[in-house]
Amino acid sequence: MAKKSAPKINIGIDEKDRKKIADGLSHLLADTYTLYLKTHNFHWNVTGPMFNTLHLMFETQYTELSLAVDLVAERIRSLGVFAPGSYADFAKLTVIKEAKGVPDATEMIEQLVLGHEAVARTARGIFSLADSAEDEATADLLTQRIQLHEKTAWMLRSLLQ
Repeated sequence: MAKKSAPKINIGIDEKDRKKIADGLSHLLADTYTLYLKTHNFHWNVTGPMFNTLHLMFETQYTELSLAVDLVAERIRSLGVFAPGSYADFAKLTVIKEAKGVPDATEMIEQLVLGHEAVARTARGIFSLADSAEDEATADLLTQRIQLHEKTAWMLRSLLQ
């Protein structure tokens, strides 16, 4: 019996727009995953007088980021594009810089502020593509991601003031 091919994707967004949006989401996925790794690393290695507070805060943050990675990757797949999924792919796509060594707690917080703001910028940069293609599902995902990353950056920054 011959294998049937799946029907073409017809969700109301043309293929060219789906590809452009998915490319942007691939950058968001890479940024989110890289920030997840950095946050998890800091959770394991934080020391100092704020240890318990930061250890728990970082755990909450990396847990949320791990869930977000799945949402972003599944949106890419919903658009008919394969999601990147290797360290090599993410390293090419992300703007988040890896930590050198084990920074002190204050430097960890500063790096995470910068990371969350970078992810918010990446998400915001895709928004006009999604909006012009009338891709409400991606726009909704981006709005949620922007809101969360801006709030997390604010909360982390408040620890430095």
